[in-house]
Amino acid sequence: MMQKRKFGPLENHVSLMGQGTWKMELNPKESQQALLRGIDMGLTHIDTAEMYGEGQVEEIIAPVLKTHRQNIFLVSKVLGTNASFNATIHACEQSLRRLETDRLDLYLLHWRDNIPLEETFAAFERLVEDGKIGAFGVSNFDVSDLEEGYSIAGPGKIACNQVLYHATQRAIERHIGPWCKAHQVALVAYSPLGQGSFPQNKTQTGQVLSQIADKYHASPEQIALTFLARDANTFLIPKANKIKHLEDNAQSMDIELECSDLKFLEENLPQPPENPSLPLL
Repeated sequence: MMQKRKFGPLENHVSLMGQGTWKMELNPKESQQALLRGIDMGLTHIDTAEMYGEGQVEEIIAPVLKTHRQNIFLVSKVLGTNASFNATIHACEQSLRRLETDRLDLYLLHWRDNIPLEETFAAFERLVEDGKIGAFGVSNFDVSDLEEGYSIAGPGKIACNQVLYHATQRAIERHIGPWCKAHQVALVAYSPLGQGSFPQNKTQTGQVLSQIADKYHASPEQIALTFLARDANTFLIPKANKIKHLEDNAQSMDIELECSDLKFLEENLPQPPENPSLPLL
């Protein structure tokens, strides 16, 4: 069964690996089957957003929730352009309607726009009070954004920061990851295998991953996921349309890399830049 970890300031623990759902509208039936298999394997952290397929993905997820809702840590996101007080409330209610559930376990601001954080967070607090969400967090926030949000919300309020993080994009390791860990904000890595750009064997990065993969009788993708999950404050939400892909992802969390191999990967995978900007897709 999938390992669970303490999720930021929340009392409940959340599966180390979850399931992303971006672009699932392209393969709805296969995606539903993969989601169900993932839930069976303990990948019960399901992440979606109102933006995905313009709401279609939330509707695709709804049947999966029917008999599994009590076991799922359900996350959705509000668009930055919809993040005013009233629009956030409305967006959340629309997500709940599409998902056919009465609550989200976590609701995120997908990214910052021009709307003040005070207004968005006030809406989040109202949604918590009304029982429509259990907690709130952010996505695509740099350290300056996090500090502003923390000053508004206070300690123990921002549950997570969801960011781009994969073997060839380690920028968040420099400042964002340490800030989140120090302030008890969970770090959730989206696209942890890249977005159709996983390094091939002929590349230096591909060779590094393959070298370690051969030792553990694993795939380079599994080694990459295991490497990214090495910090106890990090969670992964890869997307898988196919059951075999899903199972491979899940089984990567059973691999225990030796310290020497972790050190080798730390030193030989592309390094985070000295002064990184916030990575985005």
